[in-house]
Amino acid sequence: MRLPRIFPRPTSEHGIWSWVSTVDHKRIGTLYAVTSFLWFLVGGVEALLMRLQLSQADSTLIDPETFNQLFTMHGTTMVFLVVMPLSAAFFNWLVPLQIGARDVAFPRLNALSYWIFLFGSLFLNFSWVVGDAPNGGWFGYAPNSHVAYNPTDGMTYWVIGLNILGVASIAAGLNFIVTILNMRAPGMTLTKMPVFTWMTFVTSVLIVLALPVLTVALIQLQVDRLYGTNFYNSAAGGDPVLWQHVFWLFGHPEVYILILPAMGIVSEILPVFSRKPLFGYSFLVFAGVAIGFMGWFVWSHHMFTVGLGPAANSAFAISTMAIAIPTGVKIFNWLGTMWGGSIRFSTAMLFAISFIAMFTIGGLSGVMHASVPTDAQQQDTYFVVAHFHYVLFGGAIMAIFGGIYFWWPKATGYMLSEGWGKANWLIMLIGFNLQFAPQHWLGLDGMPRRVFTYAENMGWENTNMYASAGGFLMALGVLLFIINVFYSARKRVPAGDDPWDGRTLEWTMSSPPPHYNFATIPVVEHRDDFWFKKYPETIAEYYHDDHAGELTAPSGAQFDDDVDMAEDEHAEAHASDHHGDDDHGHGDIHLPDMSYYPFILALGLTIVGAGLMTIIPVIIIGTIVLLWGLIGWSMEPVNDPAPDGAAHGH
Repeated sequence: MRLPRIFPRPTSEHGIWSWVSTVDHKRIGTLYAVTSFLWFLVGGVEALLMRLQLSQADSTLIDPETFNQLFTMHGTTMVFLVVMPLSAAFFNWLVPLQIGARDVAFPRLNALSYWIFLFGSLFLNFSWVVGDAPNGGWFGYAPNSHVAYNPTDGMTYWVIGLNILGVASIAAGLNFIVTILNMRAPGMTLTKMPVFTWMTFVTSVLIVLALPVLTVALIQLQVDRLYGTNFYNSAAGGDPVLWQHVFWLFGHPEVYILILPAMGIVSEILPVFSRKPLFGYSFLVFAGVAIGFMGWFVWSHHMFTVGLGPAANSAFAISTMAIAIPTGVKIFNWLGTMWGGSIRFSTAMLFAISFIAMFTIGGLSGVMHASVPTDAQQQDTYFVVAHFHYVLFGGAIMAIFGGIYFWWPKATGYMLSEGWGKANWLIMLIGFNLQFAPQHWLGLDGMPRRVFTYAENMGWENTNMYASAGGFLMALGVLLFIINVFYSARKRVPAGDDPWDGRTLEWTMSSPPPHYNFATIPVVEHRDDFWFKKYPETIAEYYHDDHAGELTAPSGAQFDDDVDMAEDEHAEAHASDHHGDDDHGHGDIHLPDMSYYPFILALGLTIVGAGLMTIIPVIIIGTIVLLWGLIGWSMEPVNDPAPDGAAHGH
């Protein structure tokens, strides 16, 4: 039994409807990447407008209310609409390829997570269109976000928008946990997984555990604003400090949700361009797990000035210092990987090295805030702004750009220009440091954050001018990246299947990969299995002698890449791009058909959210669309029956 279809199920891999209905993890990764990069540009414009306002003392370019909206939406955009979904783009593209799977565990749930993210982000930014953007900071502190002090709809857009986005994140996190635990290739034990896949797993666990905490806080704030409850109203017995506790209980694991994928990206780039295995693999993986665990015990270092008392402040100061230990382990692992290697300074490698340097600076300034007296002096100053931008832009964004240059040839089949790429890297790095290094000095000199102007006699004008110039220099660097994308797309220099002499399974297949990924599921014998199949003579060199016998190929094993290539070509010759199969055979490749229902379900959820702000009929319409998507999904077969006489390839 199934619901009557208003739209026929698409079968063509071309055209806009093939993207709307896709369940292919690679296409969904591309959708995440393009959408989040567009929001990156929006967030960058918001930042540049703030820098224009602050470049001169007593500026009147932007009024205070608009400035509040800009810094609120800039922070929200960069955290929830840029770094998180850009990481999700890498998760989607790479995890199945790295573990030897043909797709994620739940392809339609994967599509649903993207469409909810898209509609949630559009809903959040629709507030700009109606002239009522959120203005209470990306952290939404109560009671400032309470309706008594913030009566417009801006913060309601923020609350409902983040709740919609949270559904997308949790769905994606659950999907990748199940995929990594259950769909690894034969022989790929947990200790043979690539570090990027490990960091995806840890990040996904954090998402599944942390986002519900934020959801609870947002629902409480939402009913406070819409229905007059008093969770955060101190006059009626509520507690505004409760919001800070709950928000930062989410917020500090969130920091590691943002940075752990970047650490995974860098851990893949460095060994390839150092031509060495990753130094201290087990320690580096354990450090990532330890960071994910310890991240739950440091939230109140955001609240040292709240007045929690010496016992609580001391406990969180110690935990904040302690979490620097596994972070330091990772940094020394990365340095040890490069030490003695035959380093090739590609664009991806330069971004990865920049990540280490910038993240180390941000980490050191973070450890400074583990000291309660120091934190009390720097609280809510530009020193804190400099700190977290060194972590999130100098760290996460630098690593993400490195990952783009590293895996672009695999995704597209052609190279990005190294000349344009290195110009992109250099301009971004100089501009970044010019913008944010001076903000340390501004903070130490007492300039508070989140102020829309300052008096001329404060002596901050020149430093702010330098910072603003750095912001526009970074924007030029991003423009060079965009030029590189279009230039390289026009030149289309073929990449080959393994342009970097890679180590992991994604480099074993064609560039770009076929729809089905692997014609035959690989059997993994070693960590960095592809490397050792190319260079079996290096096995004994990189493993202890007592294990060398275990790790050499069993008798009769074939290390000839031509065999794998022949299998892939044979599969491609007998498989359609959409189905991974046709009437010529390969019936063992089972992939789900396209589906509109994830799109419909996500649309219905968003309409319901909009209805909470408007009138009951909108909620009813949204519920009908949501139920249509949900029931249709549950009754739709994963694959439609094949025509009579035809072999179905799914």
